[in-house]
Amino acid sequence: MTSHPPTRRLRIGVDVGGTNTDGVILDPSLCASSGPSKGILAHIKTATTPNPSDGIMTAITTMFTTLQTTHPDIRPQEAIASVTIGTTHFVNAVVERDLSRLSRVAVLRLSGPFSKHVPPCVDWPEDMRSLILGYHARVKGGLEVDGSLISDINEAEIVQHCAEIKKLGIKTVVVNGVFSPIDTVERQEERAAEIVRRELGEGEVDVVFSKEVANLGFLERENAAILNASILRFARRTIGEFRQAVKRLGLKGVPVFITQNDGTILSGEAATKLPIKTFSSGPTNSMRGAAFLVQQQENEQDKNMKEAEAMMVVDIGGTTTDVGLLLPNGFPRQQAAYSELAGVRMNFSCPDIRSIGLGGGSIVRKNGTENVTITVGPDSVGYKINKEAILFGGSTLTTTDCTVLANPNITNIGDASLVKGALTHEETQQFKAIVKSKIEKIIDNMKTSPDDLPVLLVGGGAIIAPDELQGASKVLKPRWSEVANAIGAAIARVSAVVDTIKSTETKTEKQFLEEIKREAIDRTVAAGASVESVEVVEIETLPLQYVENKTRFIVRAAGDFDFTRSDLSSDDDQEEAVSSELDEDSSPSSPAINGTKQSEAQPGVDVLTYTPTVRNRVWHISETDLLFISTGCYILGTGGGGSPYSSMILLRQLLRSGASVTVVSPSDVPDTAAVGCGCGAGSPTVSIEKLQGDEMMQAQEELYKAMPSDRNKATHMIALEIGGGNGLQGMTLGASSNMNVPCVDGDWMGRAYPTKWQTTPVVFNERSPIWSPIAVADGNGNVLVMPKAASDAAVEKIIRAALSQMGSQVGAADPPVTGAEMKRWVVENTLSQAWRLGRAVARAKALNRLDQVAETIVEECGGKEGAKVLFKGKIVGVRRTLRMGHVYGECIIEGTDLTDDTFPAPAANGGKKTAKRGEDDFTGRRIKIPFKNENIAAIRIPDDSSGEDNDEQELEKQDDVLAIVPDLVAVIDARSGEAVGTPEYRYGLLVIVLGIAASDKWTGSQRGIDLGGPKAFGFDHLKYEPLGNFVKPVSVIDEFDRPSE
Repeated sequence: MTSHPPTRRLRIGVDVGGTNTDGVILDPSLCASSGPSKGILAHIKTATTPNPSDGIMTAITTMFTTLQTTHPDIRPQEAIASVTIGTTHFVNAVVERDLSRLSRVAVLRLSGPFSKHVPPCVDWPEDMRSLILGYHARVKGGLEVDGSLISDINEAEIVQHCAEIKKLGIKTVVVNGVFSPIDTVERQEERAAEIVRRELGEGEVDVVFSKEVANLGFLERENAAILNASILRFARRTIGEFRQAVKRLGLKGVPVFITQNDGTILSGEAATKLPIKTFSSGPTNSMRGAAFLVQQQENEQDKNMKEAEAMMVVDIGGTTTDVGLLLPNGFPRQQAAYSELAGVRMNFSCPDIRSIGLGGGSIVRKNGTENVTITVGPDSVGYKINKEAILFGGSTLTTTDCTVLANPNITNIGDASLVKGALTHEETQQFKAIVKSKIEKIIDNMKTSPDDLPVLLVGGGAIIAPDELQGASKVLKPRWSEVANAIGAAIARVSAVVDTIKSTETKTEKQFLEEIKREAIDRTVAAGASVESVEVVEIETLPLQYVENKTRFIVRAAGDFDFTRSDLSSDDDQEEAVSSELDEDSSPSSPAINGTKQSEAQPGVDVLTYTPTVRNRVWHISETDLLFISTGCYILGTGGGGSPYSSMILLRQLLRSGASVTVVSPSDVPDTAAVGCGCGAGSPTVSIEKLQGDEMMQAQEELYKAMPSDRNKATHMIALEIGGGNGLQGMTLGASSNMNVPCVDGDWMGRAYPTKWQTTPVVFNERSPIWSPIAVADGNGNVLVMPKAASDAAVEKIIRAALSQMGSQVGAADPPVTGAEMKRWVVENTLSQAWRLGRAVARAKALNRLDQVAETIVEECGGKEGAKVLFKGKIVGVRRTLRMGHVYGECIIEGTDLTDDTFPAPAANGGKKTAKRGEDDFTGRRIKIPFKNENIAAIRIPDDSSGEDNDEQELEKQDDVLAIVPDLVAVIDARSGEAVGTPEYRYGLLVIVLGIAASDKWTGSQRGIDLGGPKAFGFDHLKYEPLGNFVKPVSVIDEFDRPSE
């Protein structure tokens, strides 16, 4: 039976940064008591050492000395309950591409016929891929979204590849199965791992299950698993050294924890298996530590304060100000679905942090313009402030200089006499207004509601911030903030997440939610939390499009660590020897790509001067063109169509393998040509997990087998819809390595629509049905061919019904139309339009002018005649429901000033804006965007509307409609300029809403408006009123054509 621990149990928190190592000893029993200590018995900030373990020992030893002086009754070796460490050591190994700390990795994909065209690390920087990826193979295995088998694993296959891995001397293997995160029955990754260990030697090889590293998203999960695998040996050695250091301090049996990205802890043992989960823990530790200090202070001052309140943490350093939102559940708001590290795209949680170029060392300049004489940053003297700032005898005017000048009460920084006369009174007032405006703006942009909330200022540069800020209910600058990151480590909690897909056919969503909540709580307790402290802190439910009765549930629970449990203490007798953990791999450093040689990526291109290759009116697609088109396709997808990312990666691989892709103008296609079409159909959730195999080409082959002999095979291809991933399929099918025919610069929608009958050939109705015969293939041996159909609507219904039995994702092949028909029906030059939109985004990024990206996109769509900026703001509400395979929902956006004003209004106006409220001022307004997979409309919410989520809201009024289908309503991320799909809508996202006039192929007839307008989406009470006049996109071929030399 475990003995009870002493009543006083102290926690040590240590944060090892690139420059400093910070530490605290904290007594939780004193945290809530009155008094200035906040339970902090000792603290230290010391220089980080080359071997971080030495710095940790120095920090803890020094704190023990302090503790013996201030609290002689405490014997640290008996009173310490835990040591929690936050470190950048692991992420630095990846960012620095340190060969001595990274291992080469073999990857086994359990994916059957899927993902064959998109190999591992395909989207990595070349140097990273060459350094880490040693071998990869695709074997049988994988699940469908409903848990049924794509195929079972084949032991002989795995054994064969293990022999190759062994020859190469690779000792780290990643196993990644399709839909493995929901695999609780087949346990394919676990079974494959058993075979790998048996063949390569138990104890000789590390095997990483992708399902343990990240959630749904095959490529991104694999990326994270590979990076995790590459640092396993280094992590084991480093954490072993941490444990040894703690042991040498006499803390025998004291558990060592490592902080992870979400603000919770991993046991030392778990961290050796999942070091990637510690990559972004630094900012999280700082946020949680600082909030802890303030919450204690506030509890002392305001006994009526809410127990849980969101809080903005503003960390002002020497060069930048970093801002994050701490949610009421006590954890930082996380980034959107994907994050990027060292050029590698992944899908594990990271805190959502925004930065601006404002710090204590930011340079202040006088520029002498008419209304503004002062500029602040973004450049900074940084760590040289003690030499270069005027306060310290330097010659550079900084924000710290100006702050001391403006506040005579500050007497403990440098020599205040040196800054006298540096600014006039008016200039000083203007400086204060600029700094205030910058901080207020980034706070406002990070907020998720208009309500004021507490703002916590920390960091060495916090002195430059004012004591009052607009949008802040209070501004707090707590004591101990210089070691907030170590405090955050000391108070970190235990958590667990369940991310799964369930069928709601036999149980209700509510019943499943209760089961999953219990599972999340059980996992949290198993991870070390005390039962009584665990609570569910986050719930998300996402119905899956085109997947019958399927919902994705994400539930997260958290609790305090249970120090009474002996099973989680450090086992000193089983400490691993760390001296030999980093044996060099015996294999060569260049990767073996399983017999396939990869060509180098296209060298860097200047997007500002780039011109496409068009010869004799044939456009030869390059990687740069493909990137532009992919970005533009997602914008034209109006929230739907699925992300083009995986389709772009596949087509880019074809280009890198030597395939050619050509595009021709619709006007250049002969009337007698046969213009074919192919597309993907299914759920976007499935498409991110089950990467495309050969189903698109299989469908084409089966179609031509079923077609009458007098029907010609395609001489050209065209995209079904330019919006989303299908916008690239015409080029992919037409590539020289596939059908070897040119793709037409156009499509059948000019956007994305949710159904096949919402296409321009159906609008023209010259013959019916258009879309039969049709063939669909699931890529796993199942093919459906419809030689005849009663109508195009029947084609849609039957194919949708078959989807759930074919893995909820298929490739479809449509019968060719004649060149003459294509010219009458096509929405022309939409590949050109996508290219121009993507180029506009790329140029805005290159020029750092994303504040103007929306206006640039409008110009590319014909100017104000053909497009408009409808709204700018942040998403403050999202709701979704699934009906007939389609996700219906509504997104609420609140107007916000997104401009990056370097200067506020002149000081004479008190720093207040004087502009009248006009069309471009969206502050205080709200709109909603109803969607059915794609966005349907942008509708103004009246000022007197409650906006509450209920089923008895009044019908929308025609006067409130800003834009409606068939016109395009596109939402783009204000920070990146790229499209935001409806599955990606989330609270707090800063967005710009664009309206683009639809093609006259839709608006030129009542039939087009009926099929593609409000009535087709159930908005019978609204009518289509055009937002402008359609402007035909400018053809890339017409503009850049050059004769062959």
